[in-house]
Amino acid sequence: MRIRSLAYNIKQGLKNIYRNRMFSLASIATITACLFLFGVFYAILTNFQYMVQKAESSVCVTVFFDEGVNDQQVQDIGKNIQSRVEVSNIHFTSSQEAWDKFQKEYFGQYADLAEGFKDDNPLANSASYEVYLNDASMQTTLVTYLENMDGIRQVNKSDITASSLSSVAVLVGYASVVIIIILLAVSIFLITNTIVIGVTVRKEEISIMKLIGATDMFVDAPFIVEGLTIGIVGSLLPLLLLHYLYSNLVGFVLSKFSLLNNILAFLPSETVFATLIPISIGLGIGIGSIGSYLALRKHVNV
Repeated sequence: MRIRSLAYNIKQGLKNIYRNRMFSLASIATITACLFLFGVFYAILTNFQYMVQKAESSVCVTVFFDEGVNDQQVQDIGKNIQSRVEVSNIHFTSSQEAWDKFQKEYFGQYADLAEGFKDDNPLANSASYEVYLNDASMQTTLVTYLENMDGIRQVNKSDITASSLSSVAVLVGYASVVIIIILLAVSIFLITNTIVIGVTVRKEEISIMKLIGATDMFVDAPFIVEGLTIGIVGSLLPLLLLHYLYSNLVGFVLSKFSLLNNILAFLPSETVFATLIPISIGLGIGIGSIGSYLALRKHVNV
């Protein structure tokens, strides 16, 4: 397509938007609303997944050793555990560290109550590895492996926590797919109807253009420009609004509810929008393109 024709089609596409400005504004507003909801849901989903991942990283399996296991055997067990694909990292706690921790937690300022034990450590056989998982859903496989390892007498696990986190993550994933599909379908339907209105208004003009030899591409191009413009504008507006709201809302929650900082872990806005911006613009372009195609395929037959 020549530059002059391209400029003409862009100009006509923008004119179409102006001619049908009420419908165009309504379409932009609707796409903005849909993509705003998509952005809100995306921000909630990514932050929830981030919180789940942080919670999963705190889920651990505790391994205790058989009596009589020496230091070298303990190290070998640790190396075998660390090499497992399910494991993110391990932490060793000696018997003395376990006893010191117990005294601090349960005796506190009354540490003199523990003096009766002196050098007799009541937790002499409590040395352990805390094994942290890459994914809580892998816990069952890892526990089965650990329970069959030589030198290990006991494996403590957290079945309820692991299964709950995995189930919630899967449920959120399915819900996200359903909601996204619904929002996209609504947006495409609305922009298709907007372009159909434009085609109907210019139906006589299109007939004349085709009679004097205009190609289908030349006739269709202004409507494609119209759809793309509406889609892009409709994707940029919610991004600006979402960025403002997200930054301020996260700051407000963290400042007003500081006690929840250890529970609520929010992603930085840069991390969220580094992915959301291209996705939103891509969806806007895609919605505009599909809407234009559907409208032109059905209604530019004159």
